[in-house]
Amino acid sequence: MRTLSASMLATGLALAAAVPAAPAAAMNETAHSPAAVKAVDQHWLDAELDGDTDYLASLLLPAYRSVGADGVVHARRAILANAAKNRGSDRARRKAEAWRKTHPSGQQVVLQGDTAILSFYDPALGPVRGVRSSDVFVYVDGRWRAIYSQHSRPGGN
Repeated sequence: MRTLSASMLATGLALAAAVPAAPAAAMNETAHSPAAVKAVDQHWLDAELDGDTDYLASLLLPAYRSVGADGVVHARRAILANAAKNRGSDRARRKAEAWRKTHPSGQQVVLQGDTAILSFYDPALGPVRGVRSSDVFVYVDGRWRAIYSQHSRPGGN
């Protein structure tokens, strides 16, 4: 996906694996619910794959950071720059769909007040031992915004 390091590729593709392709607009993304968090995350993935930097800029808080499985931090501006490269191409989407076929994922949302943690996990290992990545959202001004993501390699994946 994009011109990414291996950890960023796994990050975006873990998201792709977890959610079947569906129109993000079908769900009310402003609801204070696990379903809305999942819908926002799907919209986020679609935005990265399609190069929708306007949506990404509104979703990712200024302090957003993504920490890859290698421990390297990827800042908001890098995510936006990489997404822009996908505009007008279906290459990233085709890679994500291929990865999804070979890496099924489950999702688990934990809500506490105005904070949501959406974790993607390997179904064979479960949500306790097989977490591939987690996205942290905060509910600000009536909508979910992303503040942090962490990625891992459970079970050697």
